[in-house]
Amino acid sequence: MAKDDITIYEIAKEAGVSPATVSRVLTNSARVSPAKKSMVQQVINKYHFQPNAAARSLIDTRTHIIGMMVADIRNPFYASVVVECELAAQRRGYTLVLCNLLDDQQLENRSLENLYAQRVDAIIQIGSRVDDRCSDPDYVNRVRRISQRIPFITTGKLDGVENCWRINLDQRRSLSIALEYLMTLGHRRIAFLGGRWDVSSTWIMRQSFIRFTKAHQLYVCPEYIVDSNYNETGGYEAFEKLWAHMPQPPTACICVNDFVALGVYKALRDHGMRIPQDMSVMGFDNTYLARLAEPGLTSMDYDYPAFGEQLISLSLAAALDQNPPHLQYLIPQMVIRQSTAAASDQLL
Repeated sequence: MAKDDITIYEIAKEAGVSPATVSRVLTNSARVSPAKKSMVQQVINKYHFQPNAAARSLIDTRTHIIGMMVADIRNPFYASVVVECELAAQRRGYTLVLCNLLDDQQLENRSLENLYAQRVDAIIQIGSRVDDRCSDPDYVNRVRRISQRIPFITTGKLDGVENCWRINLDQRRSLSIALEYLMTLGHRRIAFLGGRWDVSSTWIMRQSFIRFTKAHQLYVCPEYIVDSNYNETGGYEAFEKLWAHMPQPPTACICVNDFVALGVYKALRDHGMRIPQDMSVMGFDNTYLARLAEPGLTSMDYDYPAFGEQLISLSLAAALDQNPPHLQYLIPQMVIRQSTAAASDQLL
């Protein structure tokens, strides 16, 4: 065979691999086993193969599309992250394709398979089953299979998926910052409202809350930790449960997100209580809801522009086989507004 006429298809045939594997070797991809890489490289060296322009176009199989799956775009946390990811992708010449999962596991499965079929360059997922405290084996297997071809990036966790990158929102540190701040205001009876134990991020927050309150000898009772959905109705119902069963009223409430905090606002007003004079309230995520609330809601912030930039940068680094760290952190910050104040002397 004349070396000038050889193509990646002949290279693949002689090496006993697929043309896609030859392409990965030529682009120095990390997703080729050392044994296969050695076989392909031997054939390449044998023919002194240099891909021409047409071959290079076959080698570059990127679509310049990033798939993004979020639990529910109606939640302003997810909406804020999506907007910043889209802006960061556009700055790099990439298109972001959004899949809204709506708490539907069948839709989640179809969305994942559709993104795989489109051969997107990377898949980002925030929320839904990647945030399960106990990973769903069926979903883990799906992601494991797909991540062999397409990098998978998440803020949650999936046990047993090797080709997966994570950005940790560091809920433990967030809780510590929030509780330390409330302690400086004199609060010793603090409730944690909203969320579910089976959601990994909420479970981490609650465990951190329990450890911190015990370590700092704050007032602790089971009634101060209340389950609910993650919306405004959930927040209202969580406070009603707290009100009905609490042995002593807390002087402050930490809410799992800003949506829940708005529900707590409404419940407090229905009971004739003032914010923050009678009870301080804190939220998480620092969405537009925190700015629009009256009084303004103190909330933990994740710096959405930096968050979106980090997600897209990590996705592209993984897609281009640059071997980025598999675990990265996003450092939270607190935005103080008018919903928190010194603990009322009458409630101490």
